[in-house]
Amino acid sequence: MEAIWFMVFSTLETLAIYSLIMTLLRFKTTEYIWQALLVMVLANLQSYIMRNELSLDFLAPLITVMIFVFLFSAIIKIPVIWSAICTIIGYMFYALIQTAYLTTVFGSIDAIQTDPGKGYILQVLSGATGLLISWLMYRFGIGFKYDLEKLRIKFEHILLIALIIVVLILIAILFYLNRLWLHLLFFGITFGIFLYYAINTEERESYDHRRTVRADSGEDQTSGS
Repeated sequence: MEAIWFMVFSTLETLAIYSLIMTLLRFKTTEYIWQALLVMVLANLQSYIMRNELSLDFLAPLITVMIFVFLFSAIIKIPVIWSAICTIIGYMFYALIQTAYLTTVFGSIDAIQTDPGKGYILQVLSGATGLLISWLMYRFGIGFKYDLEKLRIKFEHILLIALIIVVLILIAILFYLNRLWLHLLFFGITFGIFLYYAINTEERESYDHRRTVRADSGEDQTSGS
């Protein structure tokens, strides 16, 4: 049961982070929601395994960040540099939101560690606030207005493919040594999807044509959040 609750509330958190990152890039949250949900399940599953089965708490956030970078660079086709920048900013923004609730509502992290219920409440408050802030940012057109394609480096798709393969091999070795066969298969399938999108080098639409109509159009983002 603990694993189920972990996945549910962690998915709310990662959805908020994804929404914040999408808003920074001036996309609607719903535009790539199904691919994002797949990535969230993967990210939260690896986080649970790292924290509870392998005792590698320090490694879980790093892998989660890498997975989100692959989502934005391989599937959404944002340049790798901007994918990394916006992913880090999104995580930092969410961390600030959660820290604010932690200090003002719960007082200290000790209260969360001794009472799992308070931890879930913190995740709900932080996730809901993150989604609300991303909606407001989208509505008022807050986000990067630069031509992100200018930062796309030469042969970037080759670099991206290499990065995906390297990360997959490292995770595969870790899971193989710990005999986590089912998780290894799941990761292989998901990273295979990343590879498929990364290898697909068809002509990309320009960022200006793909991004969502700015917030002054009045279109509501909450339909998919």
